[in-house]
Amino acid sequence: MTSSRADSSLHVHGLGHFHPETVLDNAFLESLDIGTNDAWIQSRTGIRSRRTVLPLDYIRATRNADVRAAREAQLVSTAETGRRAALMAIERAGISVADVGMVIAGTSCPDHTAPSEAAGIADALGADVPAFDLASACTTFGLQCHHVRALGDAVPDWVLLVVPENMTRVVDFSDRSSAVLFGDATIAAVVSTRHPAAVRIRSTTFGARPSGAGEVRIPRVGHFTQHGAVVQKFAIKKMVELVEGVRATRPDTSRRLVYVGHQANLVALESVARRCAIEDADHLRNIEEFGNTGAAGAPSVLSQRWGELRDLDVAVAIVGAGLSWSSLLLSA
Repeated sequence: MTSSRADSSLHVHGLGHFHPETVLDNAFLESLDIGTNDAWIQSRTGIRSRRTVLPLDYIRATRNADVRAAREAQLVSTAETGRRAALMAIERAGISVADVGMVIAGTSCPDHTAPSEAAGIADALGADVPAFDLASACTTFGLQCHHVRALGDAVPDWVLLVVPENMTRVVDFSDRSSAVLFGDATIAAVVSTRHPAAVRIRSTTFGARPSGAGEVRIPRVGHFTQHGAVVQKFAIKKMVELVEGVRATRPDTSRRLVYVGHQANLVALESVARRCAIEDADHLRNIEEFGNTGAAGAPSVLSQRWGELRDLDVAVAIVGAGLSWSSLLLSA
């Protein structure tokens, strides 16, 4: 089942991102002696490095065997990563924290089940406004945009969306199949349904097939697991459908179209680009340097290229656990 909205724009006034300072590169993973090396990792994932909120000494000593210990070991909290990304988005939007009327957050690996991560982020910012979580694993940013567009004038003038994904806290670093994939990142966006901006989201879709919910899992207290081959096959097929769907909604096909996919695996991303006849110059990505950062991946690509988003359309295609999917047509 898929729902779509293409009748009104969601205006994006500012995007922000935060990547932790600690680099988790392939050489470090090789030093863990888990049966992997740089050539093996790059051939299967295309990833060279990642960032983590965890100390490297903690990972080396424990392999993150107990995810509860990771929360204690982390160098930066979820609320703090959210605050830092949000401040960048707010500055780029040209507003102040006092202007923010609502905070919506979502993450696959929260610090707390209660209160909401949105409440913690809003408190860290000093924004005493309605705050709640809205998440759907790696499709969270797409769901948030889809939801806010659906609410229309029911939301305040300025809404802050935040997606903190400190994924390395739920990775089993003795399992090479997952250890090589994930990095940490947080993104934020200042959006409005009322005030026009140079960047706008013209159409959104969100869909899910809950019969596939068991294919990707993160237990409340446990490590990330997935049926990798099944998930990759689903991801490639669905992202191709999403990109082609976005193409069909474009009002002006003469404009340059670039593609941003879910930053899970470079091999899968390039497969989608080939099937959709997208040139490499029009395939925007950051997975090589930052790894799979969950729901923060695709929007972090947009945030890193914020100053380049001019005179083009962007087809954003994202998939995630649930199984879920979402697409955005962004015009600048």
